[in-house]
Parts: sequence; C-alpha cells; structure tokens
Amino acid sequence: MKLPFLDSWRKRRDGGARTAPLASAFERDPEGVAELLSECSLLRARAEEAGVPLDDTPGSLVALDQLPPRWREDPEELPWFGNDAGLYLGTVVVRTVPGAAWDVLPGGRAVVRLASGREIDVVGAGLDWAITGSPQLSQTYGEAAEGR
Repeated sequence: MKLPFLDSWRKRRDGGARTAPLASAFERDPEGVAELLSECSLLRARAEEAGVPLDDTPGSLVALDQLPPRWREDPEELPWFGNDAGLYLGTVVVRTVPGAAWDVLPGGRAVVRLASGREIDVVGAGLDWAITGSPQLSQTYGEAAEGR
C-alpha cells in the first residue's frame, strides 16, 4: 500500500515535531488516509479467528455484534479492539451509505460525515460497543443509513 503522507511523517520520527498530522495528511491524500483507517488489523484478525468474514458490508456488522465478547478479558487489548471496531464501522458506513465520507478534525479525530452534515464519532461508538456491547455496531450503522 502506497501512502505518500507517511513518507514525510517517517522523516520526522527522529524526535522532531511531526509536520504532517493526520488532519493535514487527510487534506493531501484523503483516499490514502481512508485506506489506512480501513485496515483495522486487530479486529480483522479476531474476526477471522472466529470465522466471521469482514467484507465491509452491513451484514458483517451484524455478525460482529453476535460474537462473544472475549476481547473484554484482556484490558490491554480492549481499547485497541474498540478503536478498530469503530474504524471498521466507519469504513462500512463510508462504503455503503450514499454521501458519507471520512473527515479528520483538526485535533486528529477521525469521524464520518453524512450527506446531511451530521458527524458520527465512529471510534467512540466502537469503544462503547467493545466495552459495554451497546449500542450495537449494526444499530449505529442503521441510524447512519437512515440519516439520523
């Protein structure tokens, strides 16, 4: 995967201040950032182990909602899993809801913006789901698809 904004970020890993935060990288290469956000490697690995194919469709969110929450047994993995769940939710929304798109706020928080202008904190929703099971990912998707 070629992500041009990572080259300038890597050049500054020597301890200097990064000159390309996620928000400015998104301005230069929105498709590259969207591809990076859709990786969700931990979630994809755990889903594969459970036999749940993640095909970036709403049906895969329903399947994730049905998984036993074994990730809650590992307090170190839990926030990473929730973060990935939120990014995956955002990926499904962006790929299937007309007019939905990723947006990166100046502070670096990735959100999904619907055609109506409504902003969805998908990472927050993923963390809530991972920690408590509510709201379900498919429910959050359904509200986004309805434009609520």
